[in-house]
Amino acid sequence: MRRDIRELRSFYATALGQVLRATVVRQLVAAWGDAHGLDVLGIGYASPFLDVFRPSARRVIAAMPEGQGVETWPAGERNLACLVEDGALPFPGAMFDRVLVVHGLEECDDVYHLLAEAHRVLAPSGRIILAAVNRRGLWAGAEATPFGHGRPFTRSQLEHAIREVELEPTAWSRALYMPPWPVLAPYGELIEQTLVHLAAPLSGLILLEAVKQTFAVKPRGARSRVAARALRPAVALPAASNVALGKTEILRHSMAAPGNSSVHQRISRR
Repeated sequence: MRRDIRELRSFYATALGQVLRATVVRQLVAAWGDAHGLDVLGIGYASPFLDVFRPSARRVIAAMPEGQGVETWPAGERNLACLVEDGALPFPGAMFDRVLVVHGLEECDDVYHLLAEAHRVLAPSGRIILAAVNRRGLWAGAEATPFGHGRPFTRSQLEHAIREVELEPTAWSRALYMPPWPVLAPYGELIEQTLVHLAAPLSGLILLEAVKQTFAVKPRGARSRVAARALRPAVALPAASNVALGKTEILRHSMAAPGNSSVHQRISRR
């Protein structure tokens, strides 16, 4: 069952919630710039992270799942939020250039169905960022926060899920290194900068970016050589309970690029 909209709103009104918001927004701006002239969709409870794009984007919409509830957003202005079903977004195909999923996967009944809908509404060459709770991080067990409920993820599980709906991972990053303790909120910025290299595996969130690729169709009968690219073995998504996975070393690539798109970065194993 999803967290109620009132719980989410109350959390982001706290000092700890504000630190979290600022930390994630920095990552989003590093990846997408100001989204000038683009259409942006947030799925889950993404409204705290979408305000930064409203001045420059052509369109910004917050799609909130029915199990969570919906609130008027932004407050005091023309409403840009709507109530949706996880697997039935009320938008035409290829409508959005950027899609952000926050508080959308962890308590979703069918992750693949949700991501398939995100793929449908994403424009060709459009980009999606999944912000999901890190299975190995301290925030996954913090039940006093919205991130301590539902299904946490590893990077491999997010990559597998995104590839299952024919999106290609291009970059990834971590966020939220500070422990989920309200007493530390005033020092959140300093803690983030200090622990970014010291406690990377224990980060609270994993941010995975992927692109919707389009391919030219060759005329019938045309022959060409295709270079095969090795894919990593698929990793099954976990159930809501903990699932032990094999330990894998990975090369970390931060999501950072100027302008409205992030640099394509190779994601590989040692």
